[in-house]
Amino acid sequence: MARHLVAAGGLLDDEPELALEHARAARDRASRIAAVREAVGVAAYHAGDYAEAARELRAYARMSGDDSYRAVLADCERALGRPENALRLVQDALSSEPGEEELVELRLVESGARQDLGEAAAAALVLEAALGGRPTPAALGNPDLGQLRLATAYAELLDARGEEELAGDWFAAIAAADPDDLTGVAALFADEDDEDDEDDATGDPAVDGPAADDQVVEEQVAQEEAVAQQDGAADPADGDHPGADDAAQLPTTEIGGVEFADVDFGDVSADDIEAEVAELLGETPPPVERDHTRLFQEAPGHDVPEQEPPTD
Repeated sequence: MARHLVAAGGLLDDEPELALEHARAARDRASRIAAVREAVGVAAYHAGDYAEAARELRAYARMSGDDSYRAVLADCERALGRPENALRLVQDALSSEPGEEELVELRLVESGARQDLGEAAAAALVLEAALGGRPTPAALGNPDLGQLRLATAYAELLDARGEEELAGDWFAAIAAADPDDLTGVAALFADEDDEDDEDDATGDPAVDGPAADDQVVEEQVAQEEAVAQQDGAADPADGDHPGADDAAQLPTTEIGGVEFADVDFGDVSADDIEAEVAELLGETPPPVERDHTRLFQEAPGHDVPEQEPPTD
């Protein structure tokens, strides 16, 4: 049992879930010991198991008579979605004149419960009263850890309400008064600076600078080329080009068993064409009285030998 308690205490900050397992193991062996129930309650609170934390810390308070965990119990009620119960526990604790450290914890829980209920103005009043009334960043001075935590909660509340400039002044004052960064505010500012530096280093060419203009031009050219390609692909289907399907659309005439496109050849008649085809096929001798050279001329560029007149 003792070894489990020691292990739970050593793992509480870094591995709270494992610490809770050790504390539960100790409870399985000695559930009637107040310190064991306290260990389970604290470990459960750190591990985020608020129902078990509240149950075990109440058991510890009954067994030991120690009510120093009232702020933690109230915070568990907040985490379980019961801010009204949290406020009731806070008021009960405040009526018994708690110590300075517990008072800070109770005011933090009270302010958080007010925010949970949508009472941001009341939450701000709680923190302002705890900071001395009408606090300013310049008046923070050299506070103790409790005052630093109250000031941090107040700055976060201002930021959540949209008062970013005033919240930034408070955060700066807290960081200056907390050289050891017990509140974590300095680390928060460092993370924001790193993000800003990374954004500046990487840059977004689509936002500004000459690269943005080049990218816009390239996108426009690409869009124009895409439109041109689509128009080119659509033209043949639309039949916009003259003569694209003329051969398929012309009527035909069958002459000598062969189909010809019905084209206007001027003075040449269908009988002339039929006779010429018959001559080519060797079916009839070539007529001498007709001149069809207009139909069957040699292709340009070919030399046609002169025919000698017949001799007697």
